[in-house]
Amino acid sequence: MGKRDDFLSGRRIRAVKPKTFSNLLDVIESFDFSGAYNAGRLAEACRVYERMVKDDATIALTLAGAFTPTGLGSYIIHAIERGLVDLIISTGANLYHDMHFALDLPLYQGTSNVDDEKLLKHGIVRIYDIFLPDETLFETDKAVQRFVEELSLKVKSPISTSEFHYLLGRWLLDNAPRPEESILATAAKYNVPVYTPSPGDSSIGMNVSKAKLLGKGIVVDPDLDVLETAATVYCSEKNGVIVLGGGSPKNFYFQTQPMLDQILGIGGGGHDYVIQLTVDVPQYGGLSGATLQEAVSWGKIRPREDVSKVTVYMDITVSAPLLFSYMFSKNYSRVHKNIYLKRVDFIKRLKADYSKR
Repeated sequence: MGKRDDFLSGRRIRAVKPKTFSNLLDVIESFDFSGAYNAGRLAEACRVYERMVKDDATIALTLAGAFTPTGLGSYIIHAIERGLVDLIISTGANLYHDMHFALDLPLYQGTSNVDDEKLLKHGIVRIYDIFLPDETLFETDKAVQRFVEELSLKVKSPISTSEFHYLLGRWLLDNAPRPEESILATAAKYNVPVYTPSPGDSSIGMNVSKAKLLGKGIVVDPDLDVLETAATVYCSEKNGVIVLGGGSPKNFYFQTQPMLDQILGIGGGGHDYVIQLTVDVPQYGGLSGATLQEAVSWGKIRPREDVSKVTVYMDITVSAPLLFSYMFSKNYSRVHKNIYLKRVDFIKRLKADYSKR
């Protein structure tokens, strides 16, 4: 391959349309019957997800790793639509790449066996075996910059990342050609708050910084995120989480329990249900591979004898679609909790109860 068009000749990556599969239920049942290795753990994860829904737990989803560029974000979108995800904590990069689909900007199937200097020469960036032409990035940047410029005229006080992403999602609903293919837009539509622990660590954050350099910026305050997420957990009868990949989003959700117990001294006790999908292992000390049992020692997960926490050691581009498809095939759905609309009241309740100590 020598010409730019040669590199971009792969099939364009489109948003996958989740389906229901009756035979998938048979596959998961066979995994359950075996009970061995990660087939057994995936079956357990499906059961834990079912328990979260049946117990009406507030279900969080944390997202790390380059998941959205694959087009598989549609599984998360469908879960939001069904009320199976109540709040999201994601890396900023996943949200930036999510915007490509809303804006109908192309990503292509490529290869990892490539001369990256040639890609640089031709204005193509690579995420393993996915190719993105520079134009996709530039047009997404323009959209973020336009949004931030408009937002800076309306918002003068610091805002949480959930408010920033909600308003960005609403902007996509009004201005993007394909908002139904965006996690951000769908989350805004159903009042699912979306948080980013490190808002500056992404192209969205870089574009926000550019606006600030030009005197058109806004202030995004992560401290508000800490309070909102802790208050949401505090005001929920039961809490569960699906951890995709680990990383900072994993800890940002887990730390809500030490925030309540260790810092504020009110409540805590640990999360009730945890599903962790990862390929990382614990012996190197990284958070993505840290075991759920270790989290019990921190008070992040409630110690229980029944199966309420499970780790599946599997690529999230395989395990997450299987997990969500199982729930779709079982036709699970719930009334939306509209957490975004309640977050301020949750903080007021948390503050009032803390003041009574």
